[in-house]
Amino acid sequence: MGTGKAQAGQSPAGASVLADTEVRQILVDRIDRDHRSVGIVVGVVDHTGRRVIGYGALDKGDTRPLNGDTIFEIGSVTKVFTSLLMADMAARNEVALSDPVAKYLPPDVKAPERNGQAITLKDLAMHTSGLPRLPADFTPKDPTNPYADFSVAQLYQFLSTYTLPRDIGSQYEYSNLGGGLLGHLLARRAGMTYDALVRERITAPLGMTSTTVALSPDQRARLAVGHNAQLATVPNWDLPALAGAGALRSTANDMLTFVEANLGVRKSPLAPAMAAMLTVRRPTGIAGLDIALAWHIITKNGELVWHNGGTGGYRSFIGFDAAAGTGVVVLSNTSTAAGVDDIGLHLIDPRNPIIQPAKTHTEVTANVKLFDGYVGRYQLAPNFVLTISRDGDHLFVQATNQPRFELFAEGEKDYFLKAVDAGLTFVTDGDGRATAVVLHQNGANVEGKRIE
Repeated sequence: MGTGKAQAGQSPAGASVLADTEVRQILVDRIDRDHRSVGIVVGVVDHTGRRVIGYGALDKGDTRPLNGDTIFEIGSVTKVFTSLLMADMAARNEVALSDPVAKYLPPDVKAPERNGQAITLKDLAMHTSGLPRLPADFTPKDPTNPYADFSVAQLYQFLSTYTLPRDIGSQYEYSNLGGGLLGHLLARRAGMTYDALVRERITAPLGMTSTTVALSPDQRARLAVGHNAQLATVPNWDLPALAGAGALRSTANDMLTFVEANLGVRKSPLAPAMAAMLTVRRPTGIAGLDIALAWHIITKNGELVWHNGGTGGYRSFIGFDAAAGTGVVVLSNTSTAAGVDDIGLHLIDPRNPIIQPAKTHTEVTANVKLFDGYVGRYQLAPNFVLTISRDGDHLFVQATNQPRFELFAEGEKDYFLKAVDAGLTFVTDGDGRATAVVLHQNGANVEGKRIE
């Protein structure tokens, strides 16, 4: 559960990221003290150059050290590559950002429209298409590899039958479906697979030899094993139909090269397309956060450009502050709710806090007589609502586009989740009816007013 909200201060121009010893201590605490990862590699670029700090293991019991050539799944950071492909193809006049998606679909596939308006490539890149995060009938045969059996035929069937719930471009809603569709359309336009297109247009020109979807035997030998939040080994993910949403694997060294190119430290033929990605932007509806072409931009006290990613066994973060000339990559072989965003933001600007482990909750017997006063909907952001419901003596919370979780009492107004590291506090009036709720998660306290 999360609002998608990130807050950050900014570093002064020419600032250095924390010293290697300080970075290493953060990783030691995260892995050895907090047990929130098995292995993490951090890549840093600033005015002193680039460096890599790794700690932990490729897998429990594996004595090989992590380094800048260790491969991780980077999940949704893939979407940045997908939008870069689009921007580069637009610069070559192969596509236009304003092209309707139907232009690159087979003739027998009907793309959803609304009020005579068509979804464009730009809408997909900016998560303003009106498409949901995933299809409503997304029911994987194997939940540990959820995208593996989702086919292009299913994608086309969904598009041909889906009714958009709102006007295109009217609202930001993060969509893996949209990101995957964009990658699929660009690959069709180029007449090659998504993997081959990324290699030809991005990784080969930049010399990124370990960033790919399909791994060679050598690359597979360098792949860190994925783990869930309980530190149990989990399978790698496959995204055959939606590769553009999250199928890439990469290393800290390769991702630092990518950051350097975006900062202009490394010259590349992709520089105009990289710059173009940041010139198209709009508000997300979350204070201080804009969406560009795939990149999210924190606009508080300057601009911090970033994206994160997560699969069943990995979490990733990439971000940079162009004014300060600093960039950070964080790759973890463990998927947790908090991820590694806090590490990345802290290293770019130490004023951003490192999230501390959750406090220990003490469950008490709930006063079920209070439940009816809590049931309702609470809006924490324009596109993020918590719905509180009850089923007999059990109270539940469901966030926008997320599963329903049970709430457990630790006081008359205070509740926590066991499935996710989060808690809720109800704000009530004199009659015991909640007028607001406060979400406690990732070190932040976000209040949402009741909406009728």
